[in-house]
Amino acid sequence: MNEQLKERILRALEPLADERGYQVLDYVEFLESKYAERANPSNAFTKLTDRAQDLMRAGKMPLDAISGTVGFFDGAAKVMKGLATAAQAVVDEASRTAQSVTAPKPDASPKPEPP
Repeated sequence: MNEQLKERILRALEPLADERGYQVLDYVEFLESKYAERANPSNAFTKLTDRAQDLMRAGKMPLDAISGTVGFFDGAAKVMKGLATAAQAVVDEASRTAQSVTAPKPDASPKPEPP
């Protein structure tokens, strides 16, 4: 989907109440199941959040409770992403350090010239 279309859809969704937003989500998921070319996201937190949200909606929980729970999951996902990024930075730095330690040092002693 192109960016202009995404932006237009987002503008149309912004003024809607949460209840109407969930109706739109149901319709989008219906369309996705019928016409989708791509699989659902493989991110574990995204799957967990979607599943929890669906179960809460099926249980007729108040929208405030659903929104709070989804917000909590989103916050946890951001924390985990930050931890993963920090861990990757540590691994990258350790790799660079290991390469510099094991790299052969240039010979500083002058070579004698042949006679």
